[in-house]
Amino acid sequence: MSILDETYTLANGVSIPKLGLGTWFIDDDQAAGAVRAAVEIGYRNIDTAQAYGNERGVGEGVRGSGVSRDELFVSTKLAAEIKNYEQAAAAIDESLAKLGLDHIDLMLIHAPQPWDDFRGGDYADGNLEAWRALEEAYRAGKLRSIGVSNFLPADLDNIIEHATIAPQVNQILVHAGNTPSDLIAYSQGKDILVEAYSPIAHGEILKSRTVAEIAGKYGVSVPQLCIRYTIQLGTVSLPKTANPEHMRSNAALDFEISAADLEALRNLDERDYGDNAVFPVYSGR
Repeated sequence: MSILDETYTLANGVSIPKLGLGTWFIDDDQAAGAVRAAVEIGYRNIDTAQAYGNERGVGEGVRGSGVSRDELFVSTKLAAEIKNYEQAAAAIDESLAKLGLDHIDLMLIHAPQPWDDFRGGDYADGNLEAWRALEEAYRAGKLRSIGVSNFLPADLDNIIEHATIAPQVNQILVHAGNTPSDLIAYSQGKDILVEAYSPIAHGEILKSRTVAEIAGKYGVSVPQLCIRYTIQLGTVSLPKTANPEHMRSNAALDFEISAADLEALRNLDERDYGDNAVFPVYSGR
């Protein structure tokens, strides 16, 4: 069975494919073609965000894929700057309209702080307000599941302790060289599925000799090893690409990383993101 056919089950019983297509940095006018290509190859999990500016294109690709809507899992994210109920409720409806869909399979709060204050001030109350809007949309059937992104344990606890529905997903930065094992374990211990974004470290991991050597042992590429690594951690892997050949290669994961190599990758510390360090998710601030 292909990895594209494998799924996890969220706390609310909804199935989510283990491998998805990330669309960060795919322009809106290219997103529809990328999504259609991915679906033709066999992808059924498509991830976008309000901040990516490509929801319209992603929705066009989903609608024009030739595959039943019920077979596709479409995620988007509430802009990190939205920290009140009214704006969140309006933004959820705006995403539905831009995507041109009658429901979204998963919607996340993109970050616990606005991007210009990432890992900064206290937005606990604002996150609860945004979460209330997600809960309401979930109960109304607009969203099949709800979750968060870039949330640390204290951020998760704020939602779990004060809201009605616990997050079903926490989408975080996970790749060989940056494995937040404690956060992954904490999330999984709360029955929150972890999604790994940038599993190839925004391309920077291609420069790692250590990772290349391990990949060579299995006769696979560095991206294939890194994607397989995140899946063996029990996370959903979301590599980004608009290239159909890369999509096919990223899904060719019919190998298993040994326990010893898995541990070596888990203990690897390589977080030089080069020019990409300007982004808060890579700099941590």
